[in-house]
Amino acid sequence: MPIAKSATRRGSAAPVEPKPQSLAPGRGRDQHELVIISGMSGAGKASALNTFEDLGYYCVDNLPVGLISNFAELVLDSAEIQRAALVVDIREGARLDKLPQILASLRRMLKTTMVFLEADQEALVRRYSETRRPHPLGRHNSVKASLAAERRRLQPVRALADVVLDTTKFNVHELRRSLTQRFQAGNKDKNILISCVSFGFREGVPEDADLVFDVRFLPNPHFIPKFRPHTGNHPEVAKYIRSFPQTREFISRISELLIYLVPHYITEGKSYLTIAFGCTGGKHRSVMIAEDVQKRLAKAGYNVKVVHRDSPVAS
Repeated sequence: MPIAKSATRRGSAAPVEPKPQSLAPGRGRDQHELVIISGMSGAGKASALNTFEDLGYYCVDNLPVGLISNFAELVLDSAEIQRAALVVDIREGARLDKLPQILASLRRMLKTTMVFLEADQEALVRRYSETRRPHPLGRHNSVKASLAAERRRLQPVRALADVVLDTTKFNVHELRRSLTQRFQAGNKDKNILISCVSFGFREGVPEDADLVFDVRFLPNPHFIPKFRPHTGNHPEVAKYIRSFPQTREFISRISELLIYLVPHYITEGKSYLTIAFGCTGGKHRSVMIAEDVQKRLAKAGYNVKVVHRDSPVAS
């Protein structure tokens, strides 16, 4: 169930002391990780699973408890899958009773983290009212009664959790941010894919652009015959565009602005950022600017690619 967007204030995360884990001999537990997501219906498990998928985890929803050990073996034996996440919840019914034993076995096989999502009764009832979906325990009881029964049923599962998140005051973005801060691998301050796109305004602005900068204020090499056949990637064309003080100042100021902005986009949970630079035809000025800004962002430690939408391949 998605988290209701009307819940706008940040909630608090209450981590539970991690269970001790022992290594199975000969297994690469340090390289593999399994996250099991459980919790109350309506607390945000679907949104959480989407977040883990965006973080690069191989994700499975509603995997039968009896198959979890087999799934963990697949993860351990896979060269492609190093991190995986799955959801186990009240839909499993009586099979949930087997989860404590299975979890103990998993923790001997690989790094396993149990995340439990919950929210107060009022928030869950409101979310069900907004989505108008039936509760998994059936249509014959009220939502309040079903939630109360589910909470009692999940108490043993909650007791197994390494991390308990109360999402009562979370919205979707705040839940994503909380999980990202906990589980993002590598340099968390640089984990975003940036695309610097050059384009021509006469072909339209890229639909996926997050930021658009108009560089038509710069002198146009198109009107110099020897430059016309080439693009902004050609050394002489790039040198010509860069020779103007306004070009150098623009690149410097825009790069500084972006280096300031990107960490804030990451904090808000953004995984991709598309920065578009446009000139008239998308062949000269925008190409050169996109290339130079890409180099500056890459030097700052970000993963940046360049796409020249409207420019010929040849320089």
